[in-house]
Order: sequence, then C-alpha cells, then structure tokens
Amino acid sequence: MLSITQAIKISLGSIRSAKLRSALTTLGIIIGIAAVVANISLGGSFKVLFEEEINAQGSNFIIVYSQEPNIFYTNELEIIKQTAGISRVSPVKQQSGEVTYFSETKNIEIAGVTADYQDTANISMEEGSFVSDQDTFSAAIGYEVANEKFNRNISTRSTIDITFRLEGDRTVTKSFKVKGIIKRSDVAVVGGGSIDRDVSIFIPVSTINQLLEEDDYGYFFAMSDSPDNLEQVSDEMDKRLARNFGVSSRDLDDEDAKPYRILNQADILEQTNRLADALRNFLVAVALISLLVGSIGIMNIMLVTVTERTREIGIMRALGFSSNDILMLFVIESIIISLFGGLLGLGVGIGGTYVVTMALELPFLYPYYIFEIGVLVAVIVGVAAGVYPASKAAKLVPVDALRYE
Repeated sequence: MLSITQAIKISLGSIRSAKLRSALTTLGIIIGIAAVVANISLGGSFKVLFEEEINAQGSNFIIVYSQEPNIFYTNELEIIKQTAGISRVSPVKQQSGEVTYFSETKNIEIAGVTADYQDTANISMEEGSFVSDQDTFSAAIGYEVANEKFNRNISTRSTIDITFRLEGDRTVTKSFKVKGIIKRSDVAVVGGGSIDRDVSIFIPVSTINQLLEEDDYGYFFAMSDSPDNLEQVSDEMDKRLARNFGVSSRDLDDEDAKPYRILNQADILEQTNRLADALRNFLVAVALISLLVGSIGIMNIMLVTVTERTREIGIMRALGFSSNDILMLFVIESIIISLFGGLLGLGVGIGGTYVVTMALELPFLYPYYIFEIGVLVAVIVGVAAGVYPASKAAKLVPVDALRYE
C-alpha cells in the first residue's frame, strides 16, 4: 500500500517534469480563487462604507418621504413636530438651479430646508453659519461648490445669483448672500431625495417655495430625542400620519396602502446591508463560474496525462502498485495543482483588493475566513477534477497498459 507521503513525492515529481503544462493548468484556478477572494473582500468593504455613511448622519434620524406627488404641506409638518419623542424636524425641497458667480454659471442642486436640518443631518461648518429660520435670501454652500465648481472660490459674504425655471418657460432669479461654507464630508444623505451636501446649496425652504410659487415639501428629515426610542417614535408617527391620510389602522404594515413611507436609521442599514450582500453574492457566483472553468481545465489536462502515462501506469502496476494506489496518485496530483493555484489566487486576490480599496479610498478588509475558504475550495476543486481521470487510470489493465505505445 502506497503511503500518502510517497504519493505526494511521486506526484510532485510528475508535476515538475511538466512545469509549463502544470503552470498553465493552475491559471484558471488562480483567476477563480482570486475573483472569489476579491469579491468577498470588496463586498465587505462596500458594506462598511455604506454603514459609515449612514452612521455619519447620526444614530436617531427618521426620514418621511412621499410615494405620491404634492402630499406634504404645513399640516403634515406639524403632525410630525407634535409626535412624542421628536426633537427636531426639517422639511426638505430640492430643485435644480442655475447658479451664477462672476459671470460663470453652473447647474447645482438647491435644497430648501429649515435651521433644524443642520442638526438632523449632522452638518458641520467649515466657516460661517448655516441658514436660520429668520433668513430669506441667505445660503449655506457645499465645500466643492465653494472651492471646486467655479474658477474663483466662493467665500462667506460673497453674493451668488440663483435662477429657477418655472412653468410656461418663465424664470426667476434672486441674489443670495453666502452665509456659510459646509465642511467637506463625502457623505450623501440617504433618504427620499438623496442630497450630496458637498455639491449642493442650502437656502430657507420658505424662500424656495416663494420663488417656485409652491407651498408643498418634498420630504421630512427628523430626529428622535434618543436612539433607544427610534422604533417607538417611528411607529407613533406612522399612526398619526395614517390617520391624517385616511389610511386604516389594519393597513399600517402595508406600504402600498400609504401615500408616504417612513424610514429610520435601522431600516436604511438593513436595506443597504441586504443590497450589499446581494451584490457580493452575485459577484461571487460569477467568480465561481471561473472556478468551474478552471476545474474543467484540470480535468482535461489530467485526462491527457493519463493517456500519455499509460505505459508508466502499466509498469507501476507490474511493480505491485494497486489500482487504489494509482487512483490516489492522480487525485493527489490534481489536488496539488489546484492547491498551488489556490494559494497563488489568494495572494493575487488580496493584493488586488488592497490596490482597488486604496484607489477608491475604501476600508481594506481581509476577513479571517478568506484563507480557509480559498484552501477548502481549491482542495474541493482538485478532488472533483481529479476523480474521473484518476479512476480511469486505476481501471487500466496492466498488460494492455504495458503494450501501449
């Protein structure tokens, strides 16, 4: 009976005698394992990034957005304000505007808000202050708007002109005094109308409605007085708004029955995690196809090897090697080739992930189980790819094998 150690030595000798073929055979495994490792790691990196962006808004925010047009007015704002546990709330209205500064005009997202938005969205100022509820034609501008959008930097006390397009090809233009510049955050507010604060301009919501000749709001951004009562406050707000819109209490859990939707931090984290997991699983599934192709490549090469070594197999059988010994030899050879490719794939996958995360400024994650997954998958692929060629070799009749030319 051939020992495992002897089988490994013989298999390594066979691999060394055909170095180029063995190297090319491992290529499919290297690519497959590298893709699996990279996709798992990158999926984790994006998941952490999403969580950091959401947590940057604070731990107790609530967003109420409409599922139908023109349903939020002052009445709905008061209902939310009067909900027990709500400490702050700001209506939000977004509209693209043409911003002119020193004869240079750019299209920029304009957000109408109240003073409470600064706290609910966790906004910090680089200089100056945020808009107040007493302001009319004042603006707080994003960091990139101030420093990168225009040829000349915008500073506090500068004047900008904002033009909105109205119905009937009409336009309205007003001058705004820059009251403050928002600190760069690279974080997008998640909600009914996502705002990238770095490239947006904030003005009083009453002013934007006055200029647009409207009186509704896009959505509400609120804050509970404690993260501990977030779900309770969200539920109470849901009940109050449902009564306001004539939604039956038995339909509270049916999002399609309500003209609005409420999301808190926990809800958004759950949604983004589910999205990140689905994306990662899809990418890993695609990578597994590469592994399948790689395993087929190993199987083909092993079948060719069996044919080429038929006479050698006959000699081994004549020297006393059993069919089980031959089976073990070829399976081990397949495992070694696959394992070697798997280890190289781990290195390539981790290295590639590091380069990508650094380039995209993502957190670099190397889950502890990646190494185990890589090795285990490589061994499984090696066994699966080697069993059929090995069994074919083991079934060769010694006399016929010796006659093979």
